[in-house]
Amino acid sequence: MAEPKLLMLDEPSMGLALIIVIEIMKIIKNINEQNKTTILLVEQNAKAALKLAHRGYVLETGNITMEESSEALRSNDNIVKAYLGAH
Repeated sequence: MAEPKLLMLDEPSMGLALIIVIEIMKIIKNINEQNKTTILLVEQNAKAALKLAHRGYVLETGNITMEESSEALRSNDNIVKAYLGAH
């Protein structure tokens, strides 16, 4: 598909070695920045996802429980404790 407007990814890092995950995240970032493609990323690696994202959503049992800028989520003490671990 030439010049897609939306790329949807579900767990692109699952089961991969850290070095491969880092490369995949770089590729995702480049697609977003260079091609201006909107990316919907579903990822359990919240730390990696929030480094890439402009906006984040927290899902708990299928419901959105929080929606903020990725920066706000990364600095929220409750999110850090529950999903990101220590800074």
